[in-house]
Amino acid sequence: MIKPLGVSERKIMTKLFWNVIKLAPVLVAATFIASNSAFAVEANETSVAKLAESNNIGQVTSVSQFSDVQPTDWAFQALQSLVERYGCIAGYPGGTFRGNRAMTRYEFAAGVNACLDRVNELIATATADLVRKDDLAALQRLQEEFADELATLRGRVDELDARTATLEAKQFSTTTKLKGEAIFVASDLFGGENNKVGENTNAIFSNRVRLTLESSFSGTDKLQLRLNSGDIASNAASSGTNMTRLGFDGNTSNAVSIDKANYSFNLSDKLAVKVDATGAELNDNVTNFNPDFQSSGTGAISRYGRFSPIYRSGSGGAGVTATFNPKGKISLTGAYLSNDNSNPGVDRGVFNGDNAVFGQLEIKPSDKLRVGLTYARTYTDSVGGFDSFASGTGSAKANNPFGTTVPATSNNYGVQASFNLTDKATLGGWYGFANAERVNGTANADINYWAATLGIKDFGREGNTLGLIFGQPPKLSGGSANVTKDADTSYHLEALYKMQLNDRIQVTPALLVIFNPEHNNNNDTIYVGTVRTTFSF
Repeated sequence: MIKPLGVSERKIMTKLFWNVIKLAPVLVAATFIASNSAFAVEANETSVAKLAESNNIGQVTSVSQFSDVQPTDWAFQALQSLVERYGCIAGYPGGTFRGNRAMTRYEFAAGVNACLDRVNELIATATADLVRKDDLAALQRLQEEFADELATLRGRVDELDARTATLEAKQFSTTTKLKGEAIFVASDLFGGENNKVGENTNAIFSNRVRLTLESSFSGTDKLQLRLNSGDIASNAASSGTNMTRLGFDGNTSNAVSIDKANYSFNLSDKLAVKVDATGAELNDNVTNFNPDFQSSGTGAISRYGRFSPIYRSGSGGAGVTATFNPKGKISLTGAYLSNDNSNPGVDRGVFNGDNAVFGQLEIKPSDKLRVGLTYARTYTDSVGGFDSFASGTGSAKANNPFGTTVPATSNNYGVQASFNLTDKATLGGWYGFANAERVNGTANADINYWAATLGIKDFGREGNTLGLIFGQPPKLSGGSANVTKDADTSYHLEALYKMQLNDRIQVTPALLVIFNPEHNNNNDTIYVGTVRTTFSF
């Protein structure tokens, strides 16, 4: 980027330029360049010609041709001499000089070059008496008068050179950035009197730390490697339901591991590709239509409140994601993820083990509205526990509708949307439906869920965000006769307030309320109070 000279610097240089140019070219070259090395630039004839052409600057023969230069202007005599005596001043279209506009060093170099060429012509033709004693005296006075200013300008350039050299010497890498995030969490469960949740749980204080290395080799690609450790246990075991899980839980006993390794690049302006070697997550690879709450470190407190469960299909393994026309009003994404990619055993590997085939059509009718139509087909050879069709959210029946560990498939459908009500308020939401079926065809199950979100930025203070999330977690709502449905309906209510203390520290108090846990009206309401502090660096 070309650094412009300020108005005051321009005035100094105009006066200095006028007086110095009256001397012989040899004296000009020796004295002017030596005294003003801070303004020297490496501009060849081609760059100067391109600059003149791009600005449509034209040569003038009389100072009166400038409509914005008056005889009362302080630099009028200097301009008059340079124009009428040497003929080396150019103007802008419309007959203007723009004397108060800051000029770039390229423009200054072009002006010096033009005047030196003109003086050389005068010398060659011997048509002017260029060297006089009063000129030498004027030059000496100018050197003395502007000694401090020139020294200051040279000092500024030297300081910038020194700082640049320091940055180059201390930078981590020319292509790699180190990013970090640390979460401190204080949380407790209350309520659930019928199963004594409040009596059987204790307040916790836990943490999660992530360090990410992001490298680029071409400027448009990115290699991501992430280190992760933490000791945030799931609330599911204590509360008896996945509905109380936090959005950032994960207990590695603070052991460090590489939980993400991926490489993204553009095959063309219309096709973006991301290859995951481990830790693949669709919510990272595609738009999930919940921008205020999607992040585990700075988004919703709950697991269900971050985004639709359909984006958790196939999470944790390897795969490839491709998006066509990612910046257009209509884009299409396709992905294939595998959780058994590194296991060469029977019914394992990239194509024979657990996997997910994913597709999404994103439509952006306007700058305010985004809509997504999503489909995912999943296969698992071991349905069971809390982490299957509902991806660790919703009821136990929604996660394992068949009540045993069996191979099964699932067709998942989702509709998501995000709408900017104002510059500060965003309304979002999703609806999802899944049909799961045992591979042997003896049973099938229907699962549905929905949610609505509201985020209000700069609420109470600039940088803070108020968030509200309400919905129904995944529920086993129907299926074959040998599948037991959830009897009632649970509701998820979450309120949070993200307080941005500065650019690097965010504190988020939040309250999560689960009505009729496990879709059972006989279960008492459970409350999860949480304060999350996030440090980003």
